Amino acid sequence: MRAVVIDSHGTFRLERRPEPVAAPGSVVVRVRAAGLNAADLQQARGDYPAPPGWPADVPGLEVAGEVEQVGPGVSDIAPGDRVMALVGGGGHAERIAVPADLLLPVPDGLPWEEAAGFPEAFSTAWDALVTQARIRAGDRVLITGAAGGVGTAMVQVAAISGAHTVASVRRPELHHRVRALAPDGRIDVVTPDQEAAHAPYDVIVELVGGDDCLRRIGLLRSRGKVLVVGVQAGSTAPLRMFDLMLARAQLIGTTIRGRSPAEKALLAATVRTSVLPLLAEGRLRVPVDAAFPLGQFADAYARLAQPGKFGKIILLP
Repeated sequence: MRAVVIDSHGTFRLERRPEPVAAPGSVVVRVRAAGLNAADLQQARGDYPAPPGWPADVPGLEVAGEVEQVGPGVSDIAPGDRVMALVGGGGHAERIAVPADLLLPVPDGLPWEEAAGFPEAFSTAWDALVTQARIRAGDRVLITGAAGGVGTAMVQVAAISGAHTVASVRRPELHHRVRALAPDGRIDVVTPDQEAAHAPYDVIVELVGGDDCLRRIGLLRSRGKVLVVGVQAGSTAPLRMFDLMLARAQLIGTTIRGRSPAEKALLAATVRTSVLPLLAEGRLRVPVDAAFPLGQFADAYARLAQPGKFGKIILLP
């Protein structure tokens, strides 16, 4: 099969790799679409290695496709089933072996491109906002980098939870598209220099990172929370600890890729029961910025690295 590989110089290239085999408790999925994420670029830089048990040099954290093989001990899944999954790596290939307890069914009628952009973005958003921040109706939530794949998911999860969202988007030409993600009107879309005017916030979601990202702690209400989810613009930032103390705030760092298999299976079960029905009902959607055939992987990664995206970048093996 063909797979995108990260070579020793951190460069992406297309290679032939052996076909995967379904081990006990797993299935082989014929990948029809795969999402790209900032983690793929970070892995190529050597900053974010794949966890044990996943391909060390094949990127790709989310896939959608058809089950081709079913391993021993797997029930309720059959060849031909349409599935999607958040995986630890190896998704940018024509086939991948996936533990069965990570699989999510693809709702009827959902295009492959949208299915591939769902698992990572919405698992991250639900886990961060609902499970960790315990967002409530009436909370005021600031989401930075809100036009990206995870950002658009965060905006929708916040809105469906009854929160009022302030979505920070650097490019004004994207504001109307982000605003349309919360059709009930419980959203303000601003540029980064306007964030303070809409404070204070109960929850701040940091999806960008950079030198000055933790200054936003000063925009919190008492007992507010800052969730650090993305650091593509820089992973080091100074912190005025007195601001954290005065706000009696919580600073929470989170990622999914390095969690144990049991934790990932639990998250998949939560998404399966709590989030997937919202997608099937059309109450959540997956904006796709662009999709590229596998042979155009270089163009796909170049688009991922560019600013001004709205939603997900997708590969089509």
